[in-house]
Amino acid sequence: MNIPQVAGRLRVQIIQFSGKLSVGLPKVMRRFVAEAIYGIAARGSVRLSDIARALEESILMKKTIDRLSSRLDYTGLKDHITGQVLDDASSRIGKDTLLIIDPSDIVKKHARSMEYLDMVRDGSEGKLSSGYWTCDGVACEAGESDILPLYHSLYSTKAPDFVSENEEILRCIGRISEKAGNRGIYVIDRGGDRRKLLIPLLEAKRRFLIRLVGSRYLVYRGKDIEARQLAERCPLFYAERIVKEDKGKEKIYDIEFGFCKVRLPFRPEQLYLVVIKGFGQDPLMLLTNVEMRKNRSVLTWAVDAYLTRWRVEETIRYIKQCYNLEDIRVMTYNRLQNMAALVLATAYFTAVHLGLRAKLEILASHALRAAKRIFGIPNFRYYALADGIKHILNRSGNGLRQKTAKPQPQTLLPFLM
Repeated sequence: MNIPQVAGRLRVQIIQFSGKLSVGLPKVMRRFVAEAIYGIAARGSVRLSDIARALEESILMKKTIDRLSSRLDYTGLKDHITGQVLDDASSRIGKDTLLIIDPSDIVKKHARSMEYLDMVRDGSEGKLSSGYWTCDGVACEAGESDILPLYHSLYSTKAPDFVSENEEILRCIGRISEKAGNRGIYVIDRGGDRRKLLIPLLEAKRRFLIRLVGSRYLVYRGKDIEARQLAERCPLFYAERIVKEDKGKEKIYDIEFGFCKVRLPFRPEQLYLVVIKGFGQDPLMLLTNVEMRKNRSVLTWAVDAYLTRWRVEETIRYIKQCYNLEDIRVMTYNRLQNMAALVLATAYFTAVHLGLRAKLEILASHALRAAKRIFGIPNFRYYALADGIKHILNRSGNGLRQKTAKPQPQTLLPFLM
């Protein structure tokens, strides 16, 4: 494989993609969007200094960094980029596509002066740490492996425009539904069964599949009953063996599942409680307004849909790790939010925009590089794609727009002189 040729095609695709993404922005911002996506992809980093190095401009790097920093402060950039990504993605969202919404965070343990720096829970250490909250939206089909990044926003509870986590989740759902309409099924994990989320979903007639907390009350056969009590009484019609891969190891679960018809105490709509036993000591309870019936394929879909939700955690890790998001170092809140949107755009470019042929070439080059690793290519193929892009662009050099070499004067042979 010819690395410079593949790198050239990647540059062309980045320029084409960023051009589509930045339609309607001023010329200087269209250039910036292309530079930012290229730099993030080429260096696997959100540091402005790394993006500047990737551009390889023939000026002082400090001037490049200052220009990037100034452009990154553009008001409205995050909303524009998110809207353009959703525009492009909307045609890929079908009637039953899963729209997985997941609140997360980025940890900035040693940060002190970043604007509106918040306190978040560091999952790796199990304690509170400095950082920012994020809300992520990903689309995929039940049981499938291809994942479509849709939404990635950064926020702080200390920012003056912050209302609540519920509002951030509803904003995410609202932006997606603007483009997808009534297509898709929203899937939310623990916390999604809050009244302040359920009522807007029901009123807007959005279909959903939400993990239920056992202490929630449901109406079953005209009586209020705690969800965990109802789960123990729920008939489990079917059984399956599920194999889940975790860090390269397989774990086998023998599960049973069934459903019963329920309502919420404060709403009239017909809902369904899907109960799955076998993943742990307590049953897994899913509340949905997607019609369930005593049919193996219908109930298996509900199980597969929720299991697919687990993949969003890997997608969030992919975005954080591939682009080193937790190493973000811009100081102002607007720049932080804009950079999060640019990371979404870069992830979308990697996962979706590239054609199959380009993906195969990138994977082939990555396989050559990965052969030197002890543990080989990670199972999650987007890691390989992002790493392959970085590897190719770094090896070829020359920045976003390849420099044309100056023609060299011809050397005359002695007998012609």
